[in-house]
Amino acid sequence: MRVLLATTMFSTLMRVASGFAPSPSLHAHVARRGLRSSGIRMAVATLDNLRNVAIIAHVDHGKTTLVDALLKEADVFRANEEVQERVMDSNDLERERGITILAKNAAVEYKGVKINIVDTPGHADFGGEVERILNMVDGVLLVVDSVEGPKPQTRFVLKKALELGLKAVVVVNKIDRPQARPDWVVDQTFDLFVELDASDEQTDFNIVYASAINGQSGLEPQSLDDSMVHILDAVIESVPAPEFDADGPAQLLVANVDFDDFKGKLGIGRVRSGKLRANDGGSFGAMMGPDDAMRSIKINDLFVYDNLGRKPVDEAAAGEIVLFSGVGDIQIGETVVSKNDPKPMAPLQVEEPTVSMSFGVNKSPLAGREGDKLTSRIIKDRLTKELDRNVALVVEDGGSDAFKVSGRGPLHLTVLIETMRREGFELEVGPPEVIVKDVDGVKSEPFDMIEIQVPDEFSSNVVDLLNRRKGEMQDMGKTDVGDFTYVKYLLPTRGTIGLRTQLLSATRGMAIIDSNFDSYRPYSGAIDSREKGSLLAFENGEATSHGLLGAQDRGQLFASPKTSVYKDMIVGVHQRPGDLRVNVCKQKQLTNMRSATKGIVEGLSPPLELTLDGAVEYIAQDEVVEVTPQSIRMAKKPGWDKKGKKQ
Repeated sequence: MRVLLATTMFSTLMRVASGFAPSPSLHAHVARRGLRSSGIRMAVATLDNLRNVAIIAHVDHGKTTLVDALLKEADVFRANEEVQERVMDSNDLERERGITILAKNAAVEYKGVKINIVDTPGHADFGGEVERILNMVDGVLLVVDSVEGPKPQTRFVLKKALELGLKAVVVVNKIDRPQARPDWVVDQTFDLFVELDASDEQTDFNIVYASAINGQSGLEPQSLDDSMVHILDAVIESVPAPEFDADGPAQLLVANVDFDDFKGKLGIGRVRSGKLRANDGGSFGAMMGPDDAMRSIKINDLFVYDNLGRKPVDEAAAGEIVLFSGVGDIQIGETVVSKNDPKPMAPLQVEEPTVSMSFGVNKSPLAGREGDKLTSRIIKDRLTKELDRNVALVVEDGGSDAFKVSGRGPLHLTVLIETMRREGFELEVGPPEVIVKDVDGVKSEPFDMIEIQVPDEFSSNVVDLLNRRKGEMQDMGKTDVGDFTYVKYLLPTRGTIGLRTQLLSATRGMAIIDSNFDSYRPYSGAIDSREKGSLLAFENGEATSHGLLGAQDRGQLFASPKTSVYKDMIVGVHQRPGDLRVNVCKQKQLTNMRSATKGIVEGLSPPLELTLDGAVEYIAQDEVVEVTPQSIRMAKKPGWDKKGKKQ
């Protein structure tokens, strides 16, 4: 039975929001429960004035906006302080893309209870961040859009939370939308809980309705208050207080790392038992699982989260989420243990990568003009550093000044590429390739569950496109809102690469696309994902208006006048299959007549906008993307002919 108890999310969340980080003497209620582990009776304690909660959702369901509203409600900001949107998305890429990439922590106090809040990524490609963070919390706020309901990534993150035994509070957000259908959304959410084998206790979830952007929440969709307190109340009521072994030795599983300009590398995790102390050089060790040898470590500084920042403490008790410095080589998945009684936890398990790309030295004729980080050694050092916190990433030697970098999806990898180019790197990047593996003796590849909503008039175009990409239809029907059709397909991950661009073209930009990794299945055969070839530059030089005007009759161009080009650089999309070389550097013959340059420029169509994501989606097996701090270029790989075959 579901309890429509609409929980008070985070509003009153902080009337006392300053200096509230609990002292080591947090009130702990100790209950002897007779729990047994290897025949040892343990004293299980709970910290009644502490809650650890993660906020999970599908991308764009308003999760980060909800966090903003909770922080404002809790008086985290000064009355005269100008607060920007998405306050916890501090990364430039996060703000530009409008998505959360890295998990963020904050802490507030409400009704005498400290609440540690973790904002997690909503996109499937950053699911590795979510999986790690869920190990630090005791419950989740599941945010669901009041119109769309549960989506593919909702399923993924909720499945992980339920497997860990976490209790959820469901927040039906964007309830102010005209098409809102809260009853349907709640029913769909409950069905998802049941489908994911949630326990009876987990399916008995509290529900709060909210309009985060307006700072409103309530227990009924038709009755909202101008505050977010209902969510905070629900957190205190539904999320269990942290439990720990009251008599146990120190134990902390490192779930994340951060970097400080002055303190260096910081380990982040939840103290599972015992206490951690600052400036302690003799009591603690670190181990990567039970089979690893223990090494001595020294904890210098110890911090707890305080509003949007952190504050130093002398010690932290079990149940608290902390940061510590002094261990420059600490790794995600290691356990900080007591040297006198080491009890390491099993390392964190994260879903395996499904897509790989080649990262190599830029070898184009224009290499070195815009970046200052060019060599394979510098690229390798940067990728190695990335592994410190990006646990879903795998880096292998790819030979010939290149590295095979594997991740959870193209977006996961392109965010890394974009970050590196902003740091001054120049790279040559290959096309995304799915990771094929042997499953019970059968060659298998990753499949995604993809859900698409389109206007009814374009549904046949979408079905045809997905069928050609080896998709298997799972469901199709009319949506309850507007003249839209939805389709659900099981599609090889190979078939999703470049799909978004073609779908938007086939539906005049009106397709809504969601996907998530499903499983490994038998290899489905060759997929011809690109119907048109490329227009290739005939020679090195500078593109001219005259040359481009002649080339645009053969397709759509990426280049504009005065663009530097080189032989076999991709300057456009051919209107037919197969590649075609065009002379975009061609000069107009001089005459004694008045120059017609103005007329030529006016006859040129605007070039196609080339983004990093678009370039990575576009390139075929025989092509590469050249990435520099200022430019994105595409080119044919050396040693391949115009038909995409090795010479």
